[in-house]
Amino acid sequence: MEILLPKFLDENISKNLINSFELSIYKKEIKNIQLNINKYYNLGELEKILEEKAAPGKVFIGTFDSDSTKLIKEYCNKDIMLFSFTVDQSLSGDCVFLINFFPRDDLESIFNYFPDGSKIALLYPENFYGFHINEIIDDIASKSKSIIVARASYKEDLSDAREAIKQLGKYDLRKKELERQKEILKNKNDEISKNALKKIEKFETAGNVDFTHLILPDYSIRLLEIAPLLPFYDIDPQKVQFVGTGVWDDRAFFTEPTLQGAIFSGIEEKYRDEFFTDYTYVYNERPLRTATIPYDLMGVLSYLINENFNIQDTSNFLNSGKIKFDGIDGKFYFLNNVISRELNILEIQNGYVKKLN
Repeated sequence: MEILLPKFLDENISKNLINSFELSIYKKEIKNIQLNINKYYNLGELEKILEEKAAPGKVFIGTFDSDSTKLIKEYCNKDIMLFSFTVDQSLSGDCVFLINFFPRDDLESIFNYFPDGSKIALLYPENFYGFHINEIIDDIASKSKSIIVARASYKEDLSDAREAIKQLGKYDLRKKELERQKEILKNKNDEISKNALKKIEKFETAGNVDFTHLILPDYSIRLLEIAPLLPFYDIDPQKVQFVGTGVWDDRAFFTEPTLQGAIFSGIEEKYRDEFFTDYTYVYNERPLRTATIPYDLMGVLSYLINENFNIQDTSNFLNSGKIKFDGIDGKFYFLNNVISRELNILEIQNGYVKKLN
């Protein structure tokens, strides 16, 4: 099997992937796989590698971008197979299988969990991940018993985040309505009106937002800055369920006050503990979150080799739906040459997460 890694890839990512392959072979006592590491700087160098090594029965693992994957796909007639890390699902098919964490799994798990009749809002960053979420969410929602009622986006630098939040929650409109109600009550002298005025004086806006759940597909420091702004503009986490995707699977988010009670799709950390412990012990550093992918892939490939499957048998078997593999990140299988995962719904509670389903 040939590992294909672009030289311009972050060296830490390359190192983590190779270490994960190595650790999987060691821990699972895999005897039937030999890995050759190939690094290329551009498509020309990649093509030379393929010209030399693309032969019947050869398995390639790697490539992270669309262009490299497209090039390798041209060699499918050589009876090869590629497991690519690209997130461009349009490239799946023929001999190309895609292995990564795909947001569709997250959204499908979330919409399957929502109570019937839920009203959903989406607030997303204007980057590749956010745009992709916005692109696929309508199709997923249409197959559920929930409906999307509002959406807004904000720039990555958060320069317009406040305006996006106000737009999403109709803050200005609700604030004007509150002021209108105050003026009406001020012109009345009865005790009921006076008490009602005292009650609404402490409010920022009138009424509630139109949605029951708010999906926030963001991460890093941006999530920790966006989340506290929501209640500031009267999107109350006590009344609206905040919802995240797998990118929330980071302890840094679990102590944020406005995310307490929020939910996201994922797998409990305890299922990764052994892998993270073993990796840290052997390599003296904590692995990247995505290092679990090559670890699980080695087990699948070893199984297929033990079954004496050729390339076509392997392709047919993976897409047959007859088997689901137990992985570090839960059960997974392939559908139309793309890996799919069965995810749980996790709730953030006081620095930890609890599985709800």
